[in-house]
Amino acid sequence: MRAVLDACVLFPTVLREILLGVAQKGLYQPVWSPRILEEWARATRKLGPTAEVIARGEIAALGLEFPGASQSDDPAAADRFDLPDVADAHVLALAVDQRADLIVTANLKDFPTRALAALGVRAVDPDRFLCALWQDHPNVVAGAVAQVHAKAEAISGETLELRALLRRAGLPRLGKRLYGSITR
Repeated sequence: MRAVLDACVLFPTVLREILLGVAQKGLYQPVWSPRILEEWARATRKLGPTAEVIARGEIAALGLEFPGASQSDDPAAADRFDLPDVADAHVLALAVDQRADLIVTANLKDFPTRALAALGVRAVDPDRFLCALWQDHPNVVAGAVAQVHAKAEAISGETLELRALLRRAGLPRLGKRLYGSITR
């Protein structure tokens, strides 16, 4: 399965690390474009002057880790699509051109189901995407989450409650499923 990762799911670190941790295990093939990566880097500016530099370093590392993920997009291809937010048409154009099955995005309102269905693409929020993967591969997804959780605790120097961490990352359903599977 090929999935275009929108900039809005690459920017929050915990979310990005979980999505890419699952991709590393072979559950799906991530796809993005230089334009999507640039949107991510620019979005970090609101975090302070060094955040963009850090994001650009992370982007360079992703290029090494997922060498086939970054695909050039045709700027004119976006003109073919009429979406509520024309600034997102390049994401859909990339998905169509790269024959992606999904667009993983937190901005579902910008990718109407009817418009995408005619093109053979679906948009899904990252929580539903990861829950679906967890349904079929619970140990793989739980393992990726555990790695990110441990890393977040090491960086913060504190114990972080898993469900709260996942809720802040926009993954409340996944947190509930993982918590439920641990407490059984």
